[in-house]
Amino acid sequence: MASSSSAARIDPELVISHKFLEESFSYSERDAAIYALGVGACAGDAVDEKELKYVYHRDGQRSIEVLPTFAALFPFKNSKGFILADVPGLEFDPKLLLHGQQYIEIYKPFPSSCSVKNKVTVAGLHDKGKAAIIEIETTSYIEESGEALCMNRNTLYLRGSGGFSKSSKPYSYANYPAGQVSSSSVPKNEPFAIYEDHTHQSQALLYRLSGDYNPLHSDPVVARIAGFNRPILHGLCTLGFAVRAIIRSICNGDPTAVRSIFGRFLLHVFPGESLITEMWIEGPKVIYQTKVKERNKAVLSGYVMLKHIPSSL
Repeated sequence: MASSSSAARIDPELVISHKFLEESFSYSERDAAIYALGVGACAGDAVDEKELKYVYHRDGQRSIEVLPTFAALFPFKNSKGFILADVPGLEFDPKLLLHGQQYIEIYKPFPSSCSVKNKVTVAGLHDKGKAAIIEIETTSYIEESGEALCMNRNTLYLRGSGGFSKSSKPYSYANYPAGQVSSSSVPKNEPFAIYEDHTHQSQALLYRLSGDYNPLHSDPVVARIAGFNRPILHGLCTLGFAVRAIIRSICNGDPTAVRSIFGRFLLHVFPGESLITEMWIEGPKVIYQTKVKERNKAVLSGYVMLKHIPSSL
């Protein structure tokens, strides 16, 4: 039984019944290009034949290609600037929030510029005792045609906000098909491919221009309060590095080969560290693990589902 003080922090019925406003936003080729640079495209070679297309097109800036992880920005494109802003019945300390997992489904290739409408729901809410887990699902549509572009599911850990169950059985709510998101353990055998990348000291400062202005990634004072000796890289930035590595190593540089993406954030990355992404192929699924080279620590794991097994393999 939760104490009255912890029970007051979250009212599950209010949270799951909340109706989010449908909001629209637009992005341009410039936004897509800045995002690509933020996740390391062309950082090692400004004329990389597999990545220059994300930031430049010889006929002008009319048809650059867009990385599928660009979708991860869409849930943050709301008038409040924060995915959990003004949800009734949800009280938590933002400094104790952790981004645990990210799941993305891609329904069609992204135009280089577009007006988008977001429809948002609470997909899950779980009482873990010392923490609460909330899952926010955002489906994004092309505003003009109504065609679905992508779906994001953000899994957020709210430390210190658990214990709101009103009985001995922990509260748990999920509003999505069972098994729709399934994790994959890292295989024991040697990876099919390994790709090493290097983040820059200014990587988080560049990535934040895509719209994630959490000061944890830019302000040394805030970082120290959170327990880090300096600002850390955005987890979604690390995910962008990993998926970009898979696209160039497995998909021959074709971003449209990606159907869905799952990532579990395991540990922080400091800007300036090197990322090693290991990849294993199991049919159309690519299981991956990303490590920080300097500390030999796994920071991210998950899978990417492809539309088909590349013929080049």
